[in-house]
Amino acid sequence: MSTHPPEGDADFQKSDRSARLLRTLRYVEAAGEAGIRPEDLAKKLGVSRRTAYRDLQALEASVGVPVWNNLGRWGVSQEGLLPELRFSKDEAISVVLAARLLAKFSTGYDPELGGALMKLGSLLENPLRSAVERTVTQLSQLTTDSEARERLRLLTTAWVTGRVVEFDYAAAWSNPGSSRRARVHPYLMEPSAATHTTYLIGHDETRSALRTFRVDRISNVRVTTATFELPKDVELERTLASAWDIVADQPLEEIVIRFTKEAAARAKETRWHPSQSIEEQADGSLIWRARISGLLEIRSWVLTWGEGAEVLRPDALRDDMARTHSAAAARYGATTKPNA
Repeated sequence: MSTHPPEGDADFQKSDRSARLLRTLRYVEAAGEAGIRPEDLAKKLGVSRRTAYRDLQALEASVGVPVWNNLGRWGVSQEGLLPELRFSKDEAISVVLAARLLAKFSTGYDPELGGALMKLGSLLENPLRSAVERTVTQLSQLTTDSEARERLRLLTTAWVTGRVVEFDYAAAWSNPGSSRRARVHPYLMEPSAATHTTYLIGHDETRSALRTFRVDRISNVRVTTATFELPKDVELERTLASAWDIVADQPLEEIVIRFTKEAAARAKETRWHPSQSIEEQADGSLIWRARISGLLEIRSWVLTWGEGAEVLRPDALRDDMARTHSAAAARYGATTKPNA
């Protein structure tokens, strides 16, 4: 009786296949220049020859690992690959933890990311390899947005090659339905933990200023042949350091917040912003200060503290909080509970 699992849906469930592709990569790389035959790979994986053959094809089609096959043997081509990286155990742990965090915030499956993680996992031993396998499995269960992938590919290409990019940009919720054509020097692509999306930060020729663009509001991307000079890294990092999360193109605001005695311990145990300073008060409360680019991003953070935080400055943010809490109190104070 064959020990191979039956062909069919069970054999190709994403959770099983992600881990198996990672092991496939390990075996193919270990074979070196001699390569490996599908039937030998099948025995090592405990699958049918047909499944092993499909996995070998998937290394390039789905994972992005360039492979060769000659006279029935398969191997990994070194062409198109970056030089091999060697991680210390502590470095590998850091990368795996970062990958786990990324998986929590991903909203769609990116095959390139999945491929990169599989390559990382092929270098590791358990329990780190198992953690990478779980991460790839988690990501592979998300849907793939081909349009979003192509948009991101064009933008990152412009960023990496130093090319000016043009695109249509949809306005934010404050002006729905409108859009404009922008011509931008992409300085940085930056993911946001707060909004679970990616942003492009760069010089907007049409505004003659640094601007931040949410990538999922971008469409009709065209990478031009024009090039630009990237500002010195230290200058760019200094500019971005003023952002609460991503937005660094707004005027600096001095934020002053009083945290209640009950909220003070939680507020002071985390460094929320590079510019922050804290002053513990005699009554157990805490005065928190920072200089932030604009009010939009920090607004949501302040609201998460509920009655535990009181904005003292600036007046615009304090008035906004007062209106928001007042409207919420009125809504929750309604006598009739709305239908779900």
